[in-house]
Amino acid sequence: MKKEKQEIFFVCKECGYESLKWLGKCPECGSWNSFKEFNPNLKKNKITDFTSEVKKLNEISYNDKENRIITGISEFDRIMGGGVVFGSVVLVGGEPGVGKSTLMLQIAEKIASTKNVAAENYKVLYVSAEESLQQIKLRSERLNIKNNNIFVISETSLENIVKVIEEIFPDVVIIDSIQTINSDFISNPQGSVAQIRGITAEVIKLAKTKNITVFILGHITKEGDIAGPKLLEHMVDTVLYFESDTTQNYRILRVYKNRFGSTSEIGIFQMNYNGLKEVANPSEFFIQHSENLVGTVTTCIVEGTRPILTQIQALLTKSYFPQPRRVVSGIDYNRAMLLISVLEKYTGVSLVYEDVYLNIVSGLKTKETTIDLAVVLALYSSHKNIIVDSKCVYLGEIGLNGEIRAISFINERINEIYKLGYKKVFIPYENKKNINSNILEQKNLDLIFIKTIKEIDKIF
Repeated sequence: MKKEKQEIFFVCKECGYESLKWLGKCPECGSWNSFKEFNPNLKKNKITDFTSEVKKLNEISYNDKENRIITGISEFDRIMGGGVVFGSVVLVGGEPGVGKSTLMLQIAEKIASTKNVAAENYKVLYVSAEESLQQIKLRSERLNIKNNNIFVISETSLENIVKVIEEIFPDVVIIDSIQTINSDFISNPQGSVAQIRGITAEVIKLAKTKNITVFILGHITKEGDIAGPKLLEHMVDTVLYFESDTTQNYRILRVYKNRFGSTSEIGIFQMNYNGLKEVANPSEFFIQHSENLVGTVTTCIVEGTRPILTQIQALLTKSYFPQPRRVVSGIDYNRAMLLISVLEKYTGVSLVYEDVYLNIVSGLKTKETTIDLAVVLALYSSHKNIIVDSKCVYLGEIGLNGEIRAISFINERINEIYKLGYKKVFIPYENKKNINSNILEQKNLDLIFIKTIKEIDKIF
């Protein structure tokens, strides 16, 4: 007699691991008492159907301009690769209160004010599972958002949300947030990995089938990952993270994944009472003091394809501890310790009895090695109490032998530096062959090429 296939199995609510029998401890994530019974028969009633027509690749037509929505928020459109692609699913993550809902309302207002190919305004559905309709209205009035093409629903049931989408058929759907949505077809509790994964899969099917653009808002954990854990990142088309510093009023929208544009791009916004305002020139935003100071050195980093000028600050003081303190902010700690060692070995200075405080101004963070020269000069300036010329910019990666190594995007960096009125730039000698001839011919721009950190006295 043929044995019937087992219908019931168990799923870990923490990581989604599946087992044919109940287990006390999950072998995948190590969680105890995390297995819940799961009945696949419930999935026979599909929430959404997914059908795709088979076509030859050469027969598929595509117009990039007609398949993107231009929001008019230049910072957002740029990091998205030129606008929002129809039928795409975008995941927006960030800490509570960072401004995700505010940004989405502003984007909804811009999209709903834009006309499509048929000269009709796009229709936007804002699904809030955390706030009431009155709370959303209160925020929209503060942001001065008034648009008849924005529809709002306060709902946590995926089935009800799908019904509303099929009734009004919007062009864009915003779900705030994915952790608070639940489905009756998934037996796991609300907010569990299985719920989030199943709901996101259904939302993606809906987006691809109906050609609807979907924005999914997600909270992040203490470790900085989108709760789920990072499962959703592999499912969606684009991943955006909202970053902020608790002491600053600016927000950085960073791209970690984009199937329709470049990654590692950033958009910079400033938070005020009327919402988020884009920062058109971040270099002027981060360079707030132009006077000559001790231990303050100007450099240029590249985020994605955008060069941004910023300042490195160092403070060295006499240490009163057996082991001197090393406090680093915005820069990789191990990289900073390496640069301190190189500085001591090849310049003769000794920092063994000094506390070192090193940071990037305005709370900016970077892993670029282009700032190596600026970091070393800031340390040297503070140690020797030498004033640094604020009109000079210093670029270069430093090797373990003290050599100044070539950097990338040299022409883009120099153009940004020249555009902001700086007259002197110290760059690696190895980059001389990569610089465009029109830059070398600029009479108002002095390019100084350096080979090794041993020339540090000549720099000052």
